Amino acid sequence: MAFKLDNKKGPISDINVTPLVDVMLVLLVIFMISAPLMFSGIKLDLPKTKKVNNIKLTQKQVILSISKAGEFFVGDERFLKEELPEVILGGFKQYKTDVLYLRADYSLDYGVVAKLISQLKKEGIAKIALVTEITNKDD
Repeated sequence: MAFKLDNKKGPISDINVTPLVDVMLVLLVIFMISAPLMFSGIKLDLPKTKKVNNIKLTQKQVILSISKAGEFFVGDERFLKEELPEVILGGFKQYKTDVLYLRADYSLDYGVVAKLISQLKKEGIAKIALVTEITNKDD
């Protein structure tokens, strides 16, 4: 709230920034909480492994997800298997990277993942990182 201390009558030309700062802080907190959840839109039961490398998935990476039903997603968009190489190579150019992060559901047949990796390598996509969940068990 702004107060006028002199006796002149007229409108106050000062901007009250307190409500603006409050709204911006609330928006900042909302984005900080929701940003890590952006890639969990596709529900997958990932294989569990011990920690090898820490991968922080962001929107500036090319992420291929394969669901339990065998559906293919690049980011959050669904694609046919035949469309994947073109979409992935386009993502490489867009994000200036050459690494594909592959997330595949644990219950998915190993042959599906192996055939896909083979197809992608034939298309020139050589750097493929497999994404798993980290476990503390000795499995």
